[in-house]
Amino acid sequence: MTEHIVHSYDKELEELGQKIAEMGGIAEKMLSDAMDALADCDTKLAQTTIDRDPRLDMLQREIEEKAILAIARRQPVAVDLREIVATIRISGDLERVGDLAKNIAKRAIRIANDIRVPRAIIGLRSMHDSAAILLKDVLDAYAQRDTERARRVWQFDSDLDSLEDSVFRDLLTFMMEDPRNITFCTHLLFCSKNLERIGDHATNIAETVVYLVTGETLPMERPKGRSVLSDLPTSAA
Repeated sequence: MTEHIVHSYDKELEELGQKIAEMGGIAEKMLSDAMDALADCDTKLAQTTIDRDPRLDMLQREIEEKAILAIARRQPVAVDLREIVATIRISGDLERVGDLAKNIAKRAIRIANDIRVPRAIIGLRSMHDSAAILLKDVLDAYAQRDTERARRVWQFDSDLDSLEDSVFRDLLTFMMEDPRNITFCTHLLFCSKNLERIGDHATNIAETVVYLVTGETLPMERPKGRSVLSDLPTSAA
């Protein structure tokens, strides 16, 4: 971030960045806890996850208000304008990640006492791990203004799409094996879609990071086909 003659302007931008960091931490925690609640039939943890969502909503509103006020006061151009616009975009994506994690937590509560198909959770756990990697890496890319890392997140979203297809097929098989599994597996189908959408929001943030740093936009069409998720660095930062 470039320094400005008006130091209060730098402080405003720093506060926006800090709020994005807080939102990212909450979103990551909600995603992790929602998956644990689903896998372990932990209704208490699921409710705790749901209860975190209002804080995420409040932070998004604060970011939007502060960003609009900064634009009105400072009339920023070039990278400064992109910096402020990026916080608005990213806060919106993180708020949606929280909503999707909350939806998983709600379904965890609804099916906690349902017929269990332990094998059905394995694919969802893999989807969660992939989504969590994408979210962590894109938040690191934003914090470090790392366009290469952001581009990798954008490219590797196809892995999550492929996992969703696999989970869909597995859940249909479980439903055909025993009709009593239909309700339980239908809820899991919605959970898998929520996880896939979290990956989409991570790639949205990746696009915003590239735009913030370079002023360029990534292609409208994202890469298709399966890659090797293990190639994506997760602890280099």
